[in-house]
Amino acid sequence: MASSSTQLELPITGIHPPFEPTPIPRARRVFVNRNLKMDDIDWVGFDMDYTLAIYIQPEMDRLSIDATVKKLIERGYPEAVLRGIQYPIDFAVRGLLVDKRYGNILKMDRFKVVHHGYHGLRELTRDEVRSLYHQKKIRPATSRYHWVDTLYALSEVTVYAAIIEKLDSMGEPVDYDKLFSDIRESIDEAHRDGTILDEVASNLPKYIERDALLAQTLHKLRSAGKKLFLLTNSRWAYTEKMMTYLLGGAMPEYPSFRHYFDVIVVAASKPAFFQERRPLHVRDSVSKPNGQGAAGGELRPATMPLERGKIYEGGNLQDCEKFLATTGDRVLYVGDHIYGDILRSKKESVWRTVMIIQEMEAEVIAHESCREEHVLLHDYEERREQLEDELRYYQQSYKAIVRQLEEAKEQKTTASTLEAERGRIKRSVERIRGQMRVVDAELLRLERDVSKRFHPYWGSLLKEGSETSSFGDQVEEYACLYTSRVSNLNQYSPLQFFRSPRDLMPHEL
Repeated sequence: MASSSTQLELPITGIHPPFEPTPIPRARRVFVNRNLKMDDIDWVGFDMDYTLAIYIQPEMDRLSIDATVKKLIERGYPEAVLRGIQYPIDFAVRGLLVDKRYGNILKMDRFKVVHHGYHGLRELTRDEVRSLYHQKKIRPATSRYHWVDTLYALSEVTVYAAIIEKLDSMGEPVDYDKLFSDIRESIDEAHRDGTILDEVASNLPKYIERDALLAQTLHKLRSAGKKLFLLTNSRWAYTEKMMTYLLGGAMPEYPSFRHYFDVIVVAASKPAFFQERRPLHVRDSVSKPNGQGAAGGELRPATMPLERGKIYEGGNLQDCEKFLATTGDRVLYVGDHIYGDILRSKKESVWRTVMIIQEMEAEVIAHESCREEHVLLHDYEERREQLEDELRYYQQSYKAIVRQLEEAKEQKTTASTLEAERGRIKRSVERIRGQMRVVDAELLRLERDVSKRFHPYWGSLLKEGSETSSFGDQVEEYACLYTSRVSNLNQYSPLQFFRSPRDLMPHEL
């Protein structure tokens, strides 16, 4: 009889399922930066815009661009010029840095090094990038720069670049800082006065993707004993309309969207929610979950315990944890905003985080399409290392031959053999350098080809060359998990142990 300590052989036989499990498509997977046991989570919170509500980005960009241009014209910008500009909605991505001093738009790696950028819609040359951004340390937090971290902000970058392109071509002087400030103020005004939100709310199918699996995902979490809360910056009227569109009538067990959530907090003013002690209020009278009752209502201070079905406004991190009767390490928050939702929640709390990155599906598909190119890149990089080793060897041999020749001259001995050897080594060095130039040119060509697969202007959202991009670095540092949409969680157990891949340092590769 085998001892009880006998190690089982792998694979273990006799426990296979009767069918092959269906793998989750990579584009719809949840990716893990930090281990997370869903079994340890009591509360799961959700942002609304760009998290539960997946906006159709091209339509939102067109709407935002039109609204911004209209506001700029009202500020005195020439209508004939602005209306005649083509605004490429595929230009901007998240993670860009706007240099308001020179009117340049930049992309950095995780070390804050600029690799490429655009002035208007013209790509900066390597010499321009080097002279402007490689000789002094870039400080993105200063007033000179503006960090583009939300999908809402893509339209303002597009407008900025297109107007600079047009005015420069006309030879018009441009105050790049003032132009960007006017664009920012114009789009903020369009949001405040309802130009954008009213249009979205009146035509939700045009601007919002209704995910058929969202209701099942929330139900699955609730069925596993998780409590859910909604924490959004949007006001109640907009929230009610949006959430009713997303979840209303999706499952008979839930008469309205409010039945999915144990706590609903609107007008949260993130990131201030995570940093300031703002009071939490409750509305005295709002429409009831079944649709009956009056909307609106007076605000009064919230009291313990929070009631299911009530609508709360404002609040702050410390009181939220107290009202939820839990500790921060047992809260998982799902959001899309790297600063307002993810970074601040991680810096100010121990909440676990999931970042929704709508672009992930296209990012993964592009990555999958470049598998052959990635193999070639790896092969060329290995070949370059081999050539560098050979070059180093011949350079050392050349130095040794030169020393021997000098000694021979001092001793007045025959050096013809040494001269021949030096010539041979010199030719080998030149041959290797020629091969390295060919390899470098091929690497540059392949890297450009791969970059274009991801995005015509900026390449991969999460990478910059061989490095993680500045945006990717923040995702890696502050998001425990990241995925393209909330409903991707439906493919996993609500008690899933999400394990991160082993993190290897260069010396371990």
